[in-house]
Amino acid sequence: MKRFILVIFGLILACSGISFAQTANLTSWPKGASPQEVGKRVAARFVATPHTNFNRPTPPSVFTYPESCTWYGALKFSKATNDEALKDDLIKRFEPVFTTEAKMVPPVTNVDWAVFGSVPLQLYIQTKDKRYLELGQGIADKQWAKPDAGVKVKPEQLEAFEKGYSWHTRMWIDDMFMITALQTQAYRATGDVKYINRAAKEMVLYLDSLQKPNGLFYHAPDVPYFWGRGDGWMAAGMAEILSSLPENNPDRARIMKGYKTMMASLLKYQAPSGLWRQLIDEPGSWEESSSTGMFTYAMVVGVKKGWLDKKAYMPAARKAWLGLVSYIDENADIKEVCEGTNKKNDKQYYLDRKRVVGDLHGQAPILWTAAALISN
Repeated sequence: MKRFILVIFGLILACSGISFAQTANLTSWPKGASPQEVGKRVAARFVATPHTNFNRPTPPSVFTYPESCTWYGALKFSKATNDEALKDDLIKRFEPVFTTEAKMVPPVTNVDWAVFGSVPLQLYIQTKDKRYLELGQGIADKQWAKPDAGVKVKPEQLEAFEKGYSWHTRMWIDDMFMITALQTQAYRATGDVKYINRAAKEMVLYLDSLQKPNGLFYHAPDVPYFWGRGDGWMAAGMAEILSSLPENNPDRARIMKGYKTMMASLLKYQAPSGLWRQLIDEPGSWEESSSTGMFTYAMVVGVKKGWLDKKAYMPAARKAWLGLVSYIDENADIKEVCEGTNKKNDKQYYLDRKRVVGDLHGQAPILWTAAALISN
């Protein structure tokens, strides 16, 4: 019977023009689904998109973190594909930061605003223009410097600062992309290990404090729900830091353990469509695309770096990418993106969040994943 099922499945694949080899790798894709094609469309959509303000009609007063994360992803995609025209467009988008849009550079008062620094650091990596390095490194340094006078800081944040952590520490899992992306980028741009060491120490604090035995994370200690995008930030942050963390770093083994434990749990909760849900462990919860993009990114990086078993994870990563691509419309906007979400100890609050189209929370991880799929 098992052999018969395999034969029938093979015939179905043959009729659809898809081979067994194609179903088990991260290089052969149906037309329109390759990371090159998808990434190019989504990056072009970003270039044409004005500065966004969380789907509000009014323009933002500062660059928001979804825009920063998408900008960063588009730059990485341009590098992976050697797309000089795209890189030039992204540079043109940034140039007003030094003139007419200087006031839009966020003050370094919280993790969401500070992640903007990852954009000029990536620009420096790709252009070697020291203006970008000065701006991005300054933001990374401020994240660990004593807070400026007048900045409101909670006692627990000051306590974390006194112990050598960032004063942005607040124990929301979102932080573990925002902080680690910035500090890891500063390390990549400068080669100074203090930045990656900071990020690793901070990551271990969050892992030891927040990861549950099943490998997943509550949104915050007082919010006992496995919210998809929150966990997505955590997964992407671990993949980001592990990609650059030196082998001899004393925190590497702990972070790798946390990462692998989480990936194993995600395998169990992946829906038949390839996506993950708004509340990861709730079978009746709606399938959500931004978390799926982040999990796909983390899984693709792990497979390509050799951290994850290819037999187990490559099919899941492929299935996730194809599921994600199916949610992208003709405008290169992805649907079923959870709107911006605060923490709240109320399950229904998460289930009832608006589902939006084209939100940069969802566009960003598509670009990260496309770049990761293309890169060696």
